[in-house]
Amino acid sequence: MTEQQKAADRITELKKLLNYHGHRYYVLDNPEISDAEYDALMAELKQLEDSHPELITPDSPTQRVGAEPVTAFGIVIHPRPLLSLSNAFSDDDLDAWYKRTTNLIPGQQFDFVCELKIDGLAVALTYESGILVTGATRGNGYQGENITQNLKTIGSIPLSVPSSAPARFEVRGEVYLPKEGLKKLNEERAREGQPLFANPRNAAAGSVRQLDPRITARRPLDIFIYALGWAEGGELPSTHWETMQYLKSLGFKINPNIQLCRSLAEVKEYYHSWVGRRETLPYDADGVVVKVNPIALQEELGYVGHDPRWAIAYKFPAVQGTTRLINIGINVGRTGSLNPYAILEPVNIGGVTIRQATLHNEEDIHRKDLRVGDWVTVQRAGEVIPEIVGPIISRRTGAEQVFHMPAKCPVCGAEVIKPEGEAVHRCTNTACPAQALEKIRHFTSKGAMDIDGVGEKLCQALFEKELIRDSGDLYYLTRDQLLGLERMGEKSVTRVLSSIEASKRRPLPQLIFALGIPNIGEETANILATHYSSIDALSQASRDQLMSIPSIGPKVSDGILAFFRQPQNLSILRKLSKAGVRMETKTVPTGDLPLAGIEFVITGKLETGSRQEFEARIRSLGGKAASDVTKKSSYLVAGADPGSKMARAQSLGIKIIDEKQFLDMLKSAEDGLGRSGQITLL
Repeated sequence: MTEQQKAADRITELKKLLNYHGHRYYVLDNPEISDAEYDALMAELKQLEDSHPELITPDSPTQRVGAEPVTAFGIVIHPRPLLSLSNAFSDDDLDAWYKRTTNLIPGQQFDFVCELKIDGLAVALTYESGILVTGATRGNGYQGENITQNLKTIGSIPLSVPSSAPARFEVRGEVYLPKEGLKKLNEERAREGQPLFANPRNAAAGSVRQLDPRITARRPLDIFIYALGWAEGGELPSTHWETMQYLKSLGFKINPNIQLCRSLAEVKEYYHSWVGRRETLPYDADGVVVKVNPIALQEELGYVGHDPRWAIAYKFPAVQGTTRLINIGINVGRTGSLNPYAILEPVNIGGVTIRQATLHNEEDIHRKDLRVGDWVTVQRAGEVIPEIVGPIISRRTGAEQVFHMPAKCPVCGAEVIKPEGEAVHRCTNTACPAQALEKIRHFTSKGAMDIDGVGEKLCQALFEKELIRDSGDLYYLTRDQLLGLERMGEKSVTRVLSSIEASKRRPLPQLIFALGIPNIGEETANILATHYSSIDALSQASRDQLMSIPSIGPKVSDGILAFFRQPQNLSILRKLSKAGVRMETKTVPTGDLPLAGIEFVITGKLETGSRQEFEARIRSLGGKAASDVTKKSSYLVAGADPGSKMARAQSLGIKIIDEKQFLDMLKSAEDGLGRSGQITLL
């Protein structure tokens, strides 16, 4: 065998491996090898192709990145137009569309396919003989820009498809930028002094229309395929639902939330279920696309103007609006941080009246060039916390005022400083009442001591009545004291006292987090608890000892040392210890712990706590908390909206349990710790 033949065979093998592992990573979100192993395979392929350039093919994984910048985009004519959708904004609008549709095909029975309408950039991908040959924007629907080289940089777009695919065909999809990707991209642009992208759609559009594909490659773009545009050769499915499953089998990434609906009532149920939880998605969706499922009926219904009669976009309520920034207020946090917030002229956004919005710090306010009196664009983030996107500069009158942080704390009047290297300003008075109240609120929160019933309003009432001055005082409240408060009846008081009592058994990581030591979040608290088995041991640790722990740096170390030097903090710890709060982790041989040898994987959203908290509890009981489902997994804990891990667990026969079953198992394990250490497995 010649040297060239050996290289050709190895290149073929490497391309097959890289395409397989790329599909598992970008499309299935279930990689089988590490990034380093993938990079090693890619490096080997690139080296072989550099030595044998005659063996480079357009579908090689190395061709995703590296093309030279183009001077201008060419024009692509769409064989079948990419037309827009008409919109529905209410159930009445949807009913009217359904009535029009059924009137055009009287007596026909049909079902629907519902898909989330991704807020991105529509593109068309054309394949010939199994190879991606053209990628184009939607443009005006009839012709778009040729952005093939840029689209090749997106890992979830296959450069080649199986031989079972049609000889020539086109798929249509939506290129988008995940929310986390937008955040990182804007942080990078802010550091470079560049204007920020207002939303993921603008960022996605700007990314794929770069003349230099290497810029596109640096941005974490993704795609969902939503339709087969046209095809030549081969027998095709007769419904849209079957078509989407067919495209998925060819390696295209399909939105996992696509749903077949048998009736209009199911369509409405699907839509309204996503109105309330769209912000849980890692990408922006601005509505639901409803399509008549049978392809034959789609063709019979045809188009009116630029809109298909067989599909409609049922839009979500608006999440952005414009209003005036009346003033900027200041909240003082538990660590003394001065947190600015926007006071707005009330505006209705998505059915909610917004009067305030978050502002991170003075630097963020100046970076966005926000001024008191500005007209601003406001959006609801996370369905709850509104934020200001930016000012509408064209509406300025000259009367707007630049904001500066106060020199004195607005609560206690103490001096305000901005520590070197920090973005926030801080009150210098550790006895500031605002700090004390915020620390108590943090102490009772779900990720910390999880004291149910002791929320913001009750903390405020207890503080104002001088029944508590710090978190340690919570454990000495009496029934009579609580009954004396407004709106506190027997049932509420019993619930609060029971929850306070139950919090005494919280694991050590949660207590460390609850103490509110600067720069210690849930993950750092877990790390500290694995190195120090008690609060007493942690309090005696030296700076060098703390710094020797991986991921514990000087800020965290200095914060811990400063915390344990404060007499007020030591007083709180004495109160907690005297009240019977668990201040240490019982030392039990790992093999004797109740969850020893049991591996859990958590997927989806859990209602009763954070994933980090539950993983810490698993580890504290001797179990293993893994991130991926494998044959070694014992249980998959499935919360709301589980992802691809659910299917993986089902295929491997892994036991799947819900949140209640998981909590029962943890409680059984924690109750058994120190006795037999045995639990009943599900």
